[in-house]
Amino acid sequence: MAIDVVRYGPDIPTEEDLKLLGHLEGKRVLELGTGAQASIAFAKLGAHTIAVDSSPERLAELRRRADAEEVKVELHESDLADLAFVRADSIDVAFSSYALDAVEDLNRVFRQVHRVLRQECPLVFSVSHPAYAMIDDTAEDPLLVRRSYFERSTDGEPPHRTISELYTGLVRANFRVDAILEPGPAPGGPRSPEWHDAFKYVPRTLIIRARKEGL
Repeated sequence: MAIDVVRYGPDIPTEEDLKLLGHLEGKRVLELGTGAQASIAFAKLGAHTIAVDSSPERLAELRRRADAEEVKVELHESDLADLAFVRADSIDVAFSSYALDAVEDLNRVFRQVHRVLRQECPLVFSVSHPAYAMIDDTAEDPLLVRRSYFERSTDGEPPHRTISELYTGLVRANFRVDAILEPGPAPGGPRSPEWHDAFKYVPRTLIIRARKEGL
């Protein structure tokens, strides 16, 4: 997997196609969760990149790859809802790829990100599309609905949030949502190990961009 590409999820268009982040050279960029290792791509584009993750193993892997690419990334081991080490109104872009799925108190994350962003600057993130949770993509017939869209998560599963819950949480944290994307599979090219034919019929990834408003 190329590490100079900003990815939002498996088998969908990348930032090169979607152009949600804007020009990054000279900007301060915060990556929430490092599984996508987008910080390396941001650093290669000339951004001052800050990466936060609760996993020391993921941070160590990001450091190793950043050193191999000879780029600098500022690393912090922390819960994604605790950004006390970042000054208020100091971040130009906040980004997360699939890391917010497992966060229990997502509204607290939204409030923390709002604090550190500059006015009108964006939070851009992707999560598992809530409609995709309705199917079992490993079943013999994956397009059968096996779970209600409105069903709450059970023990041991990541929190299940509807699109309206995500939108409402952002608005209450004083964000203005200006983009909601449900991308289909990217055309052509090899498929990732996560590929399922169900991707062709049900959106796998939800992407939202929201800009800071208010105080």
